[in-house]
Amino acid sequence: MDAAHKAGAHLGRYPVLDTRNLEQAREAVSRVYLDHDLTAPTDQLEMTLNATSDRMFTVGFLTYKSAAKLVMPPTEDAYHINLTVAGNTIAQRSDGSRAATAAGASGLTLLPDRTTTVRWSPDAEQYILKIPRRSLETHLSEQLNQPVHDVVEFDFGLDFSSPAGRTLLSSVQFLARELNRPGGLAEMPIAREQLEAFVMSQLLYAGRHQYSDALAAPDDPVRRGRLGPVLDYMEQHADEPLTPQELARVGCMSVRTLHASFAQELGESPMAYLRRVRLDHVRGELLRSDPTVTGVKEIALRWGFFHPSRFAQQYRERFGELPRDTLRG
Repeated sequence: MDAAHKAGAHLGRYPVLDTRNLEQAREAVSRVYLDHDLTAPTDQLEMTLNATSDRMFTVGFLTYKSAAKLVMPPTEDAYHINLTVAGNTIAQRSDGSRAATAAGASGLTLLPDRTTTVRWSPDAEQYILKIPRRSLETHLSEQLNQPVHDVVEFDFGLDFSSPAGRTLLSSVQFLARELNRPGGLAEMPIAREQLEAFVMSQLLYAGRHQYSDALAAPDDPVRRGRLGPVLDYMEQHADEPLTPQELARVGCMSVRTLHASFAQELGESPMAYLRRVRLDHVRGELLRSDPTVTGVKEIALRWGFFHPSRFAQQYRERFGELPRDTLRG
């Protein structure tokens, strides 16, 4: 595949392997995801695997361009999420569950304690997430403010027609596009971490499992006084990569309670409030700075604003002028 085509491909900036060799294809997918058995017509195979990993999980794109069959043992220490974006697959799990996926309509969840067999259509393409148990179960624990020690027993199939399912699929596609874009999330570790946390939240809401009812139950907001430590922490650490999970820990509450409390008491989300705090800090620094020595971009980056045009718009909405005007004035 030529360089120009690769640059525009799904996660083409992160090539793992392009091959027509069955054993090479199996080895590459085993290395990135999970050891498995692979069968496919060798005269048709045209496999592409692109993938990148960060602190929270691995995201990759896979296609075989062939009627492939994969038999995968229990994942043991991770959840694998298959999001079909072209073609279709038919799958069976060792607990007797069966599921079929179609492009943009459905996906699969592979569990740490189940064997899974998946048959791909020749035109099938998937984004595949590999989320370590620790990442997902810790994230769920923070959502509920209670320990999670058991495997999250997801139903086999994932429905992308539900609101949460649509958001899950679109957020993974957005993540892949941004990682593939020069100057995108790959160069923005704070933003990437926040988006990956959002993807895990959407997975927990989109998939059905033993914690679904607890996640869906309304959470009582806390009184404004209990938000005091959280608000103080945001002010004192506004230049750091804060997340809802960290803020919830500061307030000794679940992430859901944090969001409910901010919505009721302040009329906005924690991250929207944090953005206002950071904009106030930016304005203060712009007013104090010498425009011949310091630039707007330098100050904005220091306070966590990575997209210049979006930052300028947010700044003008809050203060009625562009940041460069504040700096010059």
